[in-house]
Amino acid sequence: MDFFSYVKSILFLAVFSLFTTGCAQTGLADRYREYFDIGVAVSTSDLSEFEKSSIVKKHFNSLTHEFSMKWSQLEVKPGKYEFEMVDQFVAWGHEHGKKLVGHTLVWHKANPDWLFTEDDSNLSRAKLLARLEKHISTVVGRYKGKVYGWDVVNEAFGYDGTFRKSPWLNIIGEDFIERAFEFAHAADPDAKLYYNDYGLVHKSKQDAVVRLIQRLKSKGIPIHAVGIQGHYSLTYPDAKLLDEAISRFASLGVEVMISELDVSVLPFPGPEERGEDAEINNLRAAELDPYSGALPTDIEAQLADRYQELFCVLLAHRASVNRVTFWGISDAESWRNNWPLPERMDHPLLFDRNLKPKLVVERLLHLADEGECKES
Repeated sequence: MDFFSYVKSILFLAVFSLFTTGCAQTGLADRYREYFDIGVAVSTSDLSEFEKSSIVKKHFNSLTHEFSMKWSQLEVKPGKYEFEMVDQFVAWGHEHGKKLVGHTLVWHKANPDWLFTEDDSNLSRAKLLARLEKHISTVVGRYKGKVYGWDVVNEAFGYDGTFRKSPWLNIIGEDFIERAFEFAHAADPDAKLYYNDYGLVHKSKQDAVVRLIQRLKSKGIPIHAVGIQGHYSLTYPDAKLLDEAISRFASLGVEVMISELDVSVLPFPGPEERGEDAEINNLRAAELDPYSGALPTDIEAQLADRYQELFCVLLAHRASVNRVTFWGISDAESWRNNWPLPERMDHPLLFDRNLKPKLVVERLLHLADEGECKES
C-alpha cells in the first residue's frame, strides 16, 4: 500500500468511526422525533446531577416536574408561593430546548391543609372557586409562554366511572373540572390543556372521560389531549385494550399522551395500577419482593419485550399519540418501590439504579429505526 492509499484508508476509518459513534450516541428523543415526543418526569435536583442530566439531555425532549408544581409544594401558606424549584426547572428546560409540562393544577391529593377551610369551617363554592382561579392564574400566568402544556385536572374519576369523592366535588360540584380548564385557558390561551388519569383502559372509567371531553367540547371549553397514565406491569393491561383506548379518545378530536409510563416487574397483591383500593393478602414478603438484588437477565428480557409490545401499539397510533413520558429516570427514584407495599425493590424504568441503560433502551432505539412492528 502506497502512502496516499494509506492516508485515504485512515481518513475513511476516521470518518466511519465518527459516523457510527454519532449514531450510537443518538438518544431516544431524536430517534422518535418523527413519531412523538419522548418525555421524563424529573426533580430539580436531578437536573443538577451530571449523570442524570446527561441522560435527560440525550434521551428526552419533554420534561414533567414530578413534585414541585403541585399545589401543596407551591403555595404552603395562602398567597405565599415558593417558585424557586420550578423557576430552576423551567430555566434548565429552556436552556436545553425541552418542552415543559406542568403537573398538576387540580388533584384530590397534594393540597395544602388550609385550602378547603376558613375559620375551621368548609369554604363556600364561590370562595373555593375564587381560590382556584387565583392559583391557576398565578401559576399558569407566571409560566405563560414557557410551559408548553398543563395537566389541568388529575384523576377525577373512580374505576366505576363516578366522580371521585373529593373536596373539589363536594364544595364546587361536578363543574369544577370545567372551571379549571376555563381558568387555565384564560391564564395562557396558547398553552395545551390536558386531562390526566390512570385506569383509562377500563370501560367504565373510559366512558366517564369520554363524556367529560364531549361536554367540554360542546361548551367550547378547550381541551387538547388526554393523558393515559401508564402504570403497568409485565402482564397488565392487554395491549389490545390500550390500542382500543387510544383509538376511542383520538376519535373525539383530542391527542393522546402516555403520561406516566413505567412497567413493574413485581407481583401485585392487589389491582395492578395506581389507586387506593389495593387489598394486601397474606403472601410472604419474599414472594412480593423477589428481585431485591440485581434484576435477573430473563426478567430484564421480559421487561424489554413488554416495552416493545407497548411501543408497537403507540407507533401504530403515531398520528394521534403526541408524547410518551416515562415516570422517572432510574429505578432508584421510582414511586413503584413503595406502592402498594413499602420498601420493595422494583425495576420499572429504562435505567437501573447505577444509571446504566437496560436492554429495553437498545430495543426501543432499534424499534424507532424500524418505525413499525413486524407481525410474527
